[in-house]
Amino acid sequence: MDLLFCLAVAFLVAEAPACPEVCVCVARKTYSRHIADCSYKDLRAVPAGLPSNATTLTLSVNRITSLREDSFVDVANLQGLWLTYNEISTIGKGTFGFLAQLKNLDLSHNHITDFPWWDLQNLTALELLKLSNNRLEKVPLEAFSMLKDLRSLWLNDNRLTVLSEGTFDSMPLLSLLQINNNPFNCSCKVWWLKRWLESSSVSTPQKDSITCATPKNLKGLTLGRNLDLDCSLPSVQLSYHSSLDNSVLHDGLSLLLDCSAVGKPQPEIRWKIQASGQTVVINGPNAEEEGDNLLAGARFEESPGRFLVFKNGSMAISKFSKTDEGIYTCQAVNDVGSREVSVNVALSSSENPADDLLQNNIQASKPRAKSCDKDEFPKSEEKIVVIYLTPTVSKTTTIRGILWEPWPWGSMFTVFLLALYT
Repeated sequence: MDLLFCLAVAFLVAEAPACPEVCVCVARKTYSRHIADCSYKDLRAVPAGLPSNATTLTLSVNRITSLREDSFVDVANLQGLWLTYNEISTIGKGTFGFLAQLKNLDLSHNHITDFPWWDLQNLTALELLKLSNNRLEKVPLEAFSMLKDLRSLWLNDNRLTVLSEGTFDSMPLLSLLQINNNPFNCSCKVWWLKRWLESSSVSTPQKDSITCATPKNLKGLTLGRNLDLDCSLPSVQLSYHSSLDNSVLHDGLSLLLDCSAVGKPQPEIRWKIQASGQTVVINGPNAEEEGDNLLAGARFEESPGRFLVFKNGSMAISKFSKTDEGIYTCQAVNDVGSREVSVNVALSSSENPADDLLQNNIQASKPRAKSCDKDEFPKSEEKIVVIYLTPTVSKTTTIRGILWEPWPWGSMFTVFLLALYT
């Protein structure tokens, strides 16, 4: 009998998951929880031999300085990982990436400056993330894009000076956000955050501690309703010029689109061209000279690129043809936000080009639907402009009015522009 008993005990011990000597491993069968408690053990690293069935691992209040990619390879079923009050400064990429069932991750009160943000892309079950009291200086815009179930996010007491607009938009269940005690730079880059804090239903405790560290004239002021930031959304206007030699008939038309924008801070101008089934995005100037100096067709041959964008925001298209027909969008962007205006450019040889183009473009008579903040976004304005171009006379027309004269000619080109303010 004693022999059988000993064999049974040996069998059970062999089947039981291992537990490091310094840890206490407990099974809570009622809740299907297996806890490995390794806290308060003066550990310098994550111990080896952790039980593979552990659902909760506590390593808080130790002296762990780094986490490696294989630190938690034996505990892939973790739902809770607690590492608060350690000395962690280095975390290898992929350390948390395979913990797909993780719901709670606490790394607060450490020395973390560089967090492996892209590990979070795989932690889709995460509900609590605590990174407070560390040394984080930035958070990537897409860091939380996959955390659809996250309820509580702690980023307080770090070194964050700015957060990108949209950082919290991908977390529909977020109910608690801690961002207090960070040295925010209250430039126009945090204008969106100020508005978000005023309007969001997400709880943000200690709002009085969400303050400006810079600039000097705003230091110590709360990032709230009473903070006056001299910022404004861009206002953008589009005008255009035709360019043809006064004596020589070119093979195609040359078109110059001038985009001007004002705002605080001064907006940058970007272009998007949707033509011939393709989209071209130009995020800055790609030609040295100003557009007004390139109205002569010969100059185009000296500059690279089919679409030339200049430092003043204008864009030129040389020898405009059917393949260039499409939507040309000028976008003005600053730290507050962006606005854009688009023109739909087409060529026609019809005697009534406006009628033909309107019949083929139902949207020409309808404003674009867009939900906007009424205080910041005025009602969209829609203009339809028809310009007659002649190979012997240069004309200029703006989107707020039209100056043209009908000229008799054998082969007539028409440029149809639909201007949308959004």
